[in-house]
Amino acid sequence: MKRRLAREIAIQSLYQMEMNEVSAEEAVNMLLEEAREENEIDAAQDDIKGIDTFVRQLTLGVAEHRQAIDDMLQQYLTGWQVDRLSRVDRQVLRLACYELVYTSDVPPKAIINEAIELAKHFGTEESGKFVNGVLGRLLKALNELNNKV
Repeated sequence: MKRRLAREIAIQSLYQMEMNEVSAEEAVNMLLEEAREENEIDAAQDDIKGIDTFVRQLTLGVAEHRQAIDDMLQQYLTGWQVDRLSRVDRQVLRLACYELVYTSDVPPKAIINEAIELAKHFGTEESGKFVNGVLGRLLKALNELNNKV
């Protein structure tokens, strides 16, 4: 639950960065403060305190590697351009790609499953299918690359 909550706030932070052209730090601070004060996400205060570091790691990591992530995603977007995706799908894909490529503490299938659920939650039912397809192609390519090494 705590990691799901952290990913939800990270997605919202990434969305906020794109919509309002704020830094990753500003977006995270704003959303964590909203979660603490307004608690619209109906989370326990202890859960919010416990996810601060993970939210920052995810959001700052995506921000730091955004161009490389977008370049990777572009290879697996059949008939699409990263900048033409819905904002929600784009942020979900960026976050999942960051976790798949730059972290190693969560199994890839769990990352993809979380991304699908986030896409459905913040986007549409079609968003889940779309995200699954793109990340499935990315994971296959990563697995093939790792097997060659």
